[in-house]
Amino acid sequence: MIERLQKVIAKAGIASRRHAEELILEGRVQVNGAVVTQLGTKVDSDKDFIKVNGKRIQVEPHKIYLLLNKPRGYITSVHDPEGRPTVMDLISDVRERVYPIGRLDYDSEGLLLLTNDGDLAEGLMHPRSGINKTYWVKVKGHLTEEKIMKLAKGGISLPGGKSAPGRVRPLRKTTEHDWVEMVLHEGKRRQIRLMIEKIGHDVLKLKRVGYAFLELGDLAPGDYRRLTPAEVKGLKALLNKREGIKKEPVKPKGAAVRGKRAGGG
Repeated sequence: MIERLQKVIAKAGIASRRHAEELILEGRVQVNGAVVTQLGTKVDSDKDFIKVNGKRIQVEPHKIYLLLNKPRGYITSVHDPEGRPTVMDLISDVRERVYPIGRLDYDSEGLLLLTNDGDLAEGLMHPRSGINKTYWVKVKGHLTEEKIMKLAKGGISLPGGKSAPGRVRPLRKTTEHDWVEMVLHEGKRRQIRLMIEKIGHDVLKLKRVGYAFLELGDLAPGDYRRLTPAEVKGLKALLNKREGIKKEPVKPKGAAVRGKRAGGG
């Protein structure tokens, strides 16, 4: 089957498609003994001999899907040049190489997905995927209703652009702190912490408890489980549905749809 080289590498579970492109540009990929640095190079995964970092890749690995409760103090990465512990240190009985889908900060905790399914990972991490992530946030001090509305409304200036609208609701209060639930579909770096800082507060604890329809449940910190076939199917169906919405042609203004004027109903 003839496909782009970076897609074949992603399918093999070596890296996401974006990281595969970096590996190619860095000269770490060989096809039939020759180094390939040209993005878009097409290969036949059934015939060509492909190596990444000197090792031949297995084009169709057994797909693995994990849900991990990431503790604080772990880097969401396969390797850390500073020698800090990574989430991979928590994966003990999986022979296949997996990598995280997205990230959680070093000081954050909660639900993190890992897989060797490059296509699924790429789809879920794409900025336009619109996947909801649910967080429980412990905030220093007390949030007024106005500040909660500001968080939910969006438009807070962040590196890389303004925050999009989301959902925010109070969970509980203590004498010194507030707990709120935030549901976002973005994934800007340190987004929640920066949003809270912008309204004059600090985040004391940040925990992701939901990803799309998946929930963290009672999984203990540092533990993980395999997704069920139904859960994997659900994630793929969610992406396919969103992809279908994106590809739907835009109807001209004023066009009739099933007997109703466009925009009616």
